[in-house]
Amino acid sequence: MLNHIAIMGRLTRDPELKTTSSGVPVVSFSIAVDRDFADKESGERGVDFIDVVAWRHTAEFVSRYFTKGRMAVVSGRLQTRNWTDKEGGKRKAVEIVADNVYFGDSKRNDSETTAPAVQSAPSDFAPIEGEDEGLPF
Repeated sequence: MLNHIAIMGRLTRDPELKTTSSGVPVVSFSIAVDRDFADKESGERGVDFIDVVAWRHTAEFVSRYFTKGRMAVVSGRLQTRNWTDKEGGKRKAVEIVADNVYFGDSKRNDSETTAPAVQSAPSDFAPIEGEDEGLPF
């Protein structure tokens, strides 16, 4: 059987790092993922808000390097949990248990608004004179 999911979106809040009673780090966060299609009437794309949980080294990595608004790529498995709320009502939570979390964007400094200009260096290469028939490409 296969249970694998990969999503890309922006964090809706800062990750919350906690530690279990046995000392295992766990982080929870939520990602906003745009839908691939637009609504027929409004023409707007919908957004899904997906809860994510990461454990151990992945949890520490996420809590250290990710903040609200940062683009993330998450791969892992989909998991459902049943629980009872304070009033005794039955609840169900659906979340991704992350195996890997990657950067979906590049971090920029606030002062850096555009890519730095690339300056060309003098070339040591000279054009080849003659026929190109012997070249394999």
